[in-house]
Amino acid sequence: MKKLIVLVIVMICGFNSRAQSNKQFTGADMIVFNAKISTGSLTRPGASALAVKRGRIYAVGTDEEILELKDNNTRLIDAGARRLIPGINDAHTHILNERSFNYNVRWEGVPTLKQALDMLRVQAKRTPEGQWVKVIGGWSPYQFEENRLPTIEEIRKAVPDRPVIVQYAYNRAYLNDLAMEAFGVGTDKFPDSPGTIFEKDKNGKYTGIVHSYTFTFAALELMVPQPSEEEQISSIANAIHHMNRFGVTTAVDAASIYGYPHGHTPIQQLAKENRLNIRMPFIDLQFGDTSSPSLVDAQINTVTRKSPISPGENMHPTLAHGHEYEGTGEILRLEIHDHENFDRPAVIIDEELMQQYIKEDITKLVGKGIPFRLHISYNENITPFLNALEAINEETPLDGLRWSIEHAETISADNIARVKKLGGGIALDMKMAMHGDGFIKTYSVEKAQQTPRLRQLVDSGIPLAITTDAFRASSYNPWIGMSWMTTGKSVSGSEILAKDNRLTREEALKLVTVGPTWFEDQEGETGKIVPGYFADFTLLDKDYFTIPDEEIKTISSVLTVVDGRVVFGAEDYSELSPELPGTLPEWSPVKYFGGYYNAKN
Repeated sequence: MKKLIVLVIVMICGFNSRAQSNKQFTGADMIVFNAKISTGSLTRPGASALAVKRGRIYAVGTDEEILELKDNNTRLIDAGARRLIPGINDAHTHILNERSFNYNVRWEGVPTLKQALDMLRVQAKRTPEGQWVKVIGGWSPYQFEENRLPTIEEIRKAVPDRPVIVQYAYNRAYLNDLAMEAFGVGTDKFPDSPGTIFEKDKNGKYTGIVHSYTFTFAALELMVPQPSEEEQISSIANAIHHMNRFGVTTAVDAASIYGYPHGHTPIQQLAKENRLNIRMPFIDLQFGDTSSPSLVDAQINTVTRKSPISPGENMHPTLAHGHEYEGTGEILRLEIHDHENFDRPAVIIDEELMQQYIKEDITKLVGKGIPFRLHISYNENITPFLNALEAINEETPLDGLRWSIEHAETISADNIARVKKLGGGIALDMKMAMHGDGFIKTYSVEKAQQTPRLRQLVDSGIPLAITTDAFRASSYNPWIGMSWMTTGKSVSGSEILAKDNRLTREEALKLVTVGPTWFEDQEGETGKIVPGYFADFTLLDKDYFTIPDEEIKTISSVLTVVDGRVVFGAEDYSELSPELPGTLPEWSPVKYFGGYYNAKN
């Protein structure tokens, strides 16, 4: 019997040996070498090369080690001693709202107001009759050398014969006479909402400057000429391309006025054509559904009856987490939405109203197992929200259901601890980097210096991310936020974060790479450069860890890779970048000026 066993073992070994000797060596699909890799791993914090196979990183090490894994089909990329980091993960943005991206003059990154107004003058001549000249958010007056907003006279002069709207965040808008007439300013046609203020001159005539909040400006966007289906797809593809330019590889669409499923047609088309160059989990909002008594009822009806979908279900045919349902939010009730307009005092919600609606709505979501994320900016509103959530948890345990507070600019230390105890997370944003100078005027320098409590939040160990909240309330460039967190300076150069409330560069990087994965239930899959993780990474044009502080906000990517596929290339890697179809329409400001300032690639 022993001899028989030995004979069988010898025969099996011989068979396996012959099979392996007949099989060719299979190399990596892609190897990046000669890099300064920040892996995000404690086990191996740094490396110089990585290998990719079937969309995942499968080896990380020295050039010598990794180059041994190449074969004749391996794409070799020399990083030129540049810094390589995990792909940026923007856990709260609004891509789906950007189906008019190509229609808008992009003021993001423009260094002077003079240049911004010149762009309007040029575009006014390029815009055909029947269309508008538009600037819709993403910029800040504090980014300009002039350090001020435009005047309505300057805008009227720049655009004399086309309707124009210049919108600053969700704070105010500038309208010329043609735009006021089209919107019906002073009539019932205008979508007036509580808190809307129309400026008037000394003669009682409307000036064209409107101060308001989110819902008014969202309604105005639907009252201007809308893009065709082809233009919508082109716009969203361009918006994603410009996010890729900054190294963004994952972006959570944190609710859109265009709900699932019909509002997602452009995303589904890009996915079908393998042109969705970003992982895009999404939070759904059934905005405008009048057939249900509340937004939460509309959400439950949609995902359980009309178009059933489960939390965590991915609709992308090939890309993991490419188009994945992550729950509902960031608005649950319009009545308890605390708009963040730092030019005006905080919107404080009635405590009883907050607790009533939270108990009604979140009890339903918990019962259905639907994760939720809620926009709450101010601590005065976070407290009654948590009071209600704690009561719900006593009766209907959350039991690990993912939930988070979005923004949380002024959250207190006590409420940070309460969120952590309830198993929630906090998705901060970089609006203080963009609009912190305005916050100081409304509140004080002292309050701004601790808004938000970055140091306490990081040290608490709570699930935490920093996001852009693009494209209206803020810029889609995450490096502006990285600069603010580490240097304490806003886009104007003013120091608005206290020194004891700033982060190290390593800490800040974690908040845009590994930190966001908790919110997407993707821990162990993205956010690090380690074997087994998705091959999502970016090669930077400047070394984030060694450049002077003032250069951090100027960083961009020269190579962005998603799922092992190059989605963006610039400088030495421009030939690797996939070619985008022509930008539509022909008169598009993005086609002429590019997206972010001084970047047409």
